Amino acid sequence: MMRRREFITLLGSTAVAAPSQAFTQEAGRTYRLGVLNAQARHAPNFAPFFDELRQLGFIEGQNLLVDGRGYAARTEQFPALALELVNAKVDAIISGGPAATQAALQATRTIPVLAIIDDMVAAGFVSSLAHPSGNTTGISFLATELDGKRQELLMELMPRARRMATLVDANATAAQRVAALQDATRARGVELSTILVDRPERIASAIDEAQHSGAEALNVLASPMLNARRLDIFERTTALRLPAIHQWPESAEEGGLIAYGPRLGEIYRQLARQLAKVLRGAKPGTLPVEQPTSFELIINARIAKAIGVELPPALVLRADKVIE
Repeated sequence: MMRRREFITLLGSTAVAAPSQAFTQEAGRTYRLGVLNAQARHAPNFAPFFDELRQLGFIEGQNLLVDGRGYAARTEQFPALALELVNAKVDAIISGGPAATQAALQATRTIPVLAIIDDMVAAGFVSSLAHPSGNTTGISFLATELDGKRQELLMELMPRARRMATLVDANATAAQRVAALQDATRARGVELSTILVDRPERIASAIDEAQHSGAEALNVLASPMLNARRLDIFERTTALRLPAIHQWPESAEEGGLIAYGPRLGEIYRQLARQLAKVLRGAKPGTLPVEQPTSFELIINARIAKAIGVELPPALVLRADKVIE
């Protein structure tokens, strides 16, 4: 299993440097940024994003104006909001997830779009990680590989479980990715059912459905919508005493049982550094799509005790952090 400080091979993507052109920030200019994201402005991932931009000389409310109409947006709102941002002549758009990114790229092929999604190449948003081309770059966070690693951790946490479920955003996760996860889990002697949700109002009933189907644990696949409603997921799974694993380490710190993956805040810092280059004149298509390089396993022992889960000692020893 990858550990927090362990660096991975990035498929050659980040090994290729962007062209060595010198770009500078224009003195006296105010830059306009558009946002398309299911998360609200106060979501914790935006604090490190704007902090990083501030350190790079782009200060919200001073030389950086953020068009916030795309914060806390629903999937069906993204196309109209993207067109509004294009008409507002923003200098760049940051998008979270495939639905927001698709809407942005349908609205413009000239304004830079910087995205955070599962797999930029598989989704067809860039031609390659090293050479994105077009008006798009961003962060691709190894979702397919991480899905499987979290499933392995969940089976290690619940070694006697023979039926599990995965909570999937129907707007963000490809069917073949879920099928691959089911096949790998079945090969280990565990049945994995898929619970699809297409809107926030379905989340609580979907978790109930997972438990009623006999699932003894839940793998919550990453998506902007599910992350935006993570507190609801924590509350429901805890109430049902249903062990659940999450993508972002921050989730276990906020009330989830266990989480494994890159820190979302660090990914947003990466995105901020890319955005600074674009605002200074770099073409997004020449900036390699980046991937995370460090991963954390966080276990919330308080939640484990609350829901009656006995933590395997070997798993606890491997954790980067255990919340007592």
